[in-house]
Amino acid sequence: MNAQAKDNRRLLVRLGIAAVAMFGFGFALVPFYEAICQVTGLRNILQPDVVENTQVDPTRQLTIELDANTHDLAWRFRPTQNTVDVHPGQLVEITYEVTNTRDVPITGQAVPSYGPQLAGDYFKKLNCFCFEKQTLAAGETRVMPVLFVVDPKLPNDVNTITLSYTFFEVEGTQAQKTAPGGRS
Repeated sequence: MNAQAKDNRRLLVRLGIAAVAMFGFGFALVPFYEAICQVTGLRNILQPDVVENTQVDPTRQLTIELDANTHDLAWRFRPTQNTVDVHPGQLVEITYEVTNTRDVPITGQAVPSYGPQLAGDYFKKLNCFCFEKQTLAAGETRVMPVLFVVDPKLPNDVNTITLSYTFFEVEGTQAQKTAPGGRS
């Protein structure tokens, strides 16, 4: 076997080891990612939650405070009511209103957050505008529902939950803001 063949074989082995190491690293990231999400309280916010068959707890009442924000987005965004009183286990629908104030279509994505943070584990959204990107035509106003249940296992010392949504512009719609020639 000549030196060139040995070098090629050695390179092939090294590349094989690197490929196996990268594959293993990819698998190792899954539990690491899950641990990060558990520590930070992040969950998969773009999917409906799974709700077990729960009974309504009429002996306990919670106040859900609603909040709406935009991040560098030319939309008016607000809840149609500021608070709602619910019983744990009760199926509740709330709505938010959003208006595109620009003269071009814009796409946005809403991201929810909860206060206190632990409430996110007990706040189960069955239907939410935050599951999908929202494209609003120029000047369009839309009323968007959120269907949710608060799990009765929510700790008893939590009596108020703040549900806040922040709309962010989705990448790729920046080009729609500026017409050819630099005018918007």
